[in-house]
Amino acid sequence: MGAVFASGKLDKLKEIVLQLDWKQILSFFDIVFPKSGLIDGKKVSNFIRKRIQEKSFVELPIPFCAVSTDLSTGQEVIIDEGDVIEAVRASISVPGIFTPVKKDDMILVDGGLVNPVPVNVVRDMGADFVIAVDLNHDIKKRLIKTSPSSGGINTSARKASHDIEIKNRILKALNEKLETLDLPALTQIRRWMSRDPMPNIFEVLLGAINIMEVQITTARLKIDPPDLLIQPKLGHIRFLEFNRAQEAIDRGYQETKKKIRDLSES
Repeated sequence: MGAVFASGKLDKLKEIVLQLDWKQILSFFDIVFPKSGLIDGKKVSNFIRKRIQEKSFVELPIPFCAVSTDLSTGQEVIIDEGDVIEAVRASISVPGIFTPVKKDDMILVDGGLVNPVPVNVVRDMGADFVIAVDLNHDIKKRLIKTSPSSGGINTSARKASHDIEIKNRILKALNEKLETLDLPALTQIRRWMSRDPMPNIFEVLLGAINIMEVQITTARLKIDPPDLLIQPKLGHIRFLEFNRAQEAIDRGYQETKKKIRDLSES
């Protein structure tokens, strides 16, 4: 979103995202298991590249940088030069889900591992007034819920029926892609992706990362508080549910209006 905003194409992206359906979203899944991630991410990169004509950071009309993590050292890596899409691709590389990006001698993954809300980064860029958006604020709703009665994991206890249907579509699509792979571990992978009481591999990876990012976000915001912090309640919207863009936009808009009103009254 930051890269698109910096390129001046936000309205165009909004128009496109509001038209996304599950068929289009599932087309982004380019399964590459057993490499360093389940999804290669090239289709996502191509999708973004079609919306951003500027190829390098120097071409952007608004200053922008992307934050990633070097998997080899655990260090925060700020990318503000070179190919914009390559930088975005590195910054969205959720470990285990998207394959990492190799840049120079670094193996880059999602910057959220070390700095989910990089307030300090934009201050260093020269920002006088920092507006931060914390998407982890309401994340508890996305975590896997345990069911004492069954002794297992109940991931749909409080989910609406359409959420269950969406999840099943994803699992079915991934299973179909996995069917084409001839791997010794295929039986275990199918078991992971099946609808049994245990969480599938996506839920395990994302649940673990979400828990970690909540803790890091809380700590970082205490160290580097922004001038205005927006925390929309989006915990009910799950990974890759881009078809719920209008709902997310509305939540963000309402929360922003509330924060601005509070700021003007203080």
